[in-house]
Amino acid sequence: ASGEPTSIDWSLPKGYETGSIQWPYPHRIEFGSLISYGYSDEVFLLTDITPPDTLTPGTTVSLDGKARWLICEEICLPAHSEIELSLPVTEDAPEQTKWAEAFASAREKQPKAVADWSVGAGRSNGEYRLLLQAPDGVRPDLDGAYFYASEKSVVDPGAPQPVTQEGGTYTIVLQKSEYAQQPAERLRGVLVAPEGETWDREGEVRAMQVDVPVDSTLSSQQLSGAMGAASSAGGGLSLPWALAFALVGGLLLNLMPCVFPVLSVKILGFAEEAGGEASAMRRHGLLFGAGVLVSMWILAGGLLALRAAGSQIGWGFQLQSPVFIALMTMLFFGIGLNLLGAFEVGTTLMSWGGRMQTAASGGGNVGAFLTGVLATVVATPCTAPFMGAALGVALTLSAAGALLIFTALGVGMATPYVVLSITPALLDRLPEPGAWMETLKQAFAFPMFATAVWLVWVFGRQTSNGGVAFLLAGLLLLGVAAWIVNRWSAPQLSRTALLVTRGLAGAALVGGIAIAIIGAGSTPVDEASAASADPSSDAETEWRSYSPETIESLRAKGRPVFVDFTAAWCLTCQVNKRRVLSAETVRSAFDEKNVALVRADWTNRDPEITKALESHGRSGVPVYVLYNGDGSEPRLLPEVLTEDVILNALGDLSSSS
Repeated sequence: ASGEPTSIDWSLPKGYETGSIQWPYPHRIEFGSLISYGYSDEVFLLTDITPPDTLTPGTTVSLDGKARWLICEEICLPAHSEIELSLPVTEDAPEQTKWAEAFASAREKQPKAVADWSVGAGRSNGEYRLLLQAPDGVRPDLDGAYFYASEKSVVDPGAPQPVTQEGGTYTIVLQKSEYAQQPAERLRGVLVAPEGETWDREGEVRAMQVDVPVDSTLSSQQLSGAMGAASSAGGGLSLPWALAFALVGGLLLNLMPCVFPVLSVKILGFAEEAGGEASAMRRHGLLFGAGVLVSMWILAGGLLALRAAGSQIGWGFQLQSPVFIALMTMLFFGIGLNLLGAFEVGTTLMSWGGRMQTAASGGGNVGAFLTGVLATVVATPCTAPFMGAALGVALTLSAAGALLIFTALGVGMATPYVVLSITPALLDRLPEPGAWMETLKQAFAFPMFATAVWLVWVFGRQTSNGGVAFLLAGLLLLGVAAWIVNRWSAPQLSRTALLVTRGLAGAALVGGIAIAIIGAGSTPVDEASAASADPSSDAETEWRSYSPETIESLRAKGRPVFVDFTAAWCLTCQVNKRRVLSAETVRSAFDEKNVALVRADWTNRDPEITKALESHGRSGVPVYVLYNGDGSEPRLLPEVLTEDVILNALGDLSSSS
C-alpha cells in the first residue's frame, strides 16, 4: 500500500478548539500491485470547531488553516493550499445554506457503530477471520463486503476477502500482511457493505466501525459457535434493551450477598435519622446515589481504558489484584471495629480511614456519598441476573455507549435508597431512634467481620499461606491502632500525649497496610494440578482446569462439556457451587450424561479466560456454558443457578449425546 492522508493544520483564534477529521468510508485505488485507500471526485472532510462562550454578536470570525493532500492518477503529486473562512457571529442560528445537503450526505458516509451486530475475530494459518452475527430478521447479501484496516501492515489490502454465510453468521477471511512484524492483537477498521446493502434495518448505515480483540486460540468453528451463543444470550441486544437489562440488573444487585453488609448499615443510617429533617434525608439519599454513579463511572472508565490499552480484563477486574483485596480486607475489618465502638472517628492520623468507616453508620454528607462508593466497590464480585448480557454488550460499544450502560446499572442499584429518602410516606414507617440502635449498630459489625474473613480466604487463593500470615499481621496492627485511639484519645490528655498517641496509632496503621501489601506480593500456590484432573482423563465428575485445547479435545471426542467460569471473590459463584453444582442430584446427572466438567478459575487475571468470556458475550463471572456433544452451538445458563435449571439443560442433551 502507498499514499498519504489529507491533513489540515488549523490556525484559530484564542479559545477555539478543533476536533479530528471525520472521515467518510474510502474505496480501493489500485496502482498495479499497490493498493491504496482514498477518494475520488468531490469529498467533504468534516471537522468540528468549537468556539468559546465569549463571542460577540455582530463581529466576524476568521478561521485559517493549511491543508495538504495527495493527488494520484498515473503519478502522485503532493498538493497544499492555505484556506480561510470568515463567518459572521449572530444571535440566531443561520438558515439552511446551500451546503447543508452536502454536509448531510457526507455524514451519511461516515462509519458508525452498529450495536445490533455481534462481531468477533480469530486468527489461524496466516489469516484473520472476521465473524459477524446478524440480528434476528436481518440477512443481507455481504458478498463483496470489504474491510479497511485502520493500521498499516495488518491485513493484505490486495488479497481477496471471501465471505461465507451460515444462517445469520458471516465469516470474512482476511489475509495477513506480509509486512506484519507480529500478529495483531485487535482488528480495527471499517467494514463496508456491498452496494445496495446496509447494516441497519433503516438502510442508512453502509460502513460499520470495527474494533475487536483477535482470539488466537479458537478455531473458526469454535468462534462461530461462541458468537452464536453470545448472540442468543444477549450479545446481540440493541442498546435500548441493553440499558433496560442494566437497569433491572442494578436493581437486583441489591439482593445479592456481596452488597448486603454495606447496604444493611445504610438502612441503619436511615433509621438513625428517622424523625429528623426531611431535607437532610433527601440530601443523604441523593448523595448516596451520586456515590454509586461516580464510582461506577470510575470503574467503567478504568475498565475501558485498560481494555483499550490491550489488557484482557472484565467486570470485577480490581478484585484480581491481591493488593486491592488486602486493602478492602483492612477497610471492612476497620469498619467492624468502628461499629463495635473500638474507636470513634476523630482528627487523628486515622481520619481518612475513619471517614470511610463513617460511611458504615451513614453519618453526614461525606458518609452518605462514601456509602455509595463502598456499595459499588463491594458489588463488583457479584453479577446479578440480566447484568451479564448488558455488560457483554457494553464492551462491544463505543466508550459513550458503554458508559450509558454502566450509568443505567448504577441508577438501578441506587434507585431503592434514593426513592426511600425522598418519599415521606416511606420514611414515616421507619422506627423511631432509640437505645436499640446501638445494639443493632454493634450487631452489624459482624457482617463486616464476615466479609473480612471471606476476603482473607480470597487473598489466600491469590497468594500463599505466607501472604495470609502477612495480611493477618496487618489486621493485628490495625486493631492495635484502634485500641490506641480508643484508650488514649481523652480530651483531658496533654497536647504532647495526644501527639504521641496519634503518632503511634498512625505508625501502627501505616505499618499494618505496608505489611499487608508485602504479603500481596507473595508467590501464589499453583493449585491447578492438584485440583484438576488430566484433560485426557475420562473420569466423569473430575473438574478439569480450563484451556482452549481442553475444550477442543473433549468436544472432538463427542462429549458434552460443562464450563464453570468462576472466581474465589465472586460470592454468587461460590453460592452456586455449594448449593447447586455440588448437589448429589446434579453430580449424578452429570455422570449419567457423561458430561465433562471444566472449571475456568478467574480469581487471578487470566487473558485466556477473559477471551473466552468475551467470545460468549460476557465480561464477568459467573458464566455457565454447556456444550452439546454434537458440535452445535453452546448454551449459556443463567447467572443464578438452581438444580432444576441444570437438570433441564442436561435433559435437552438426550437426543444428541
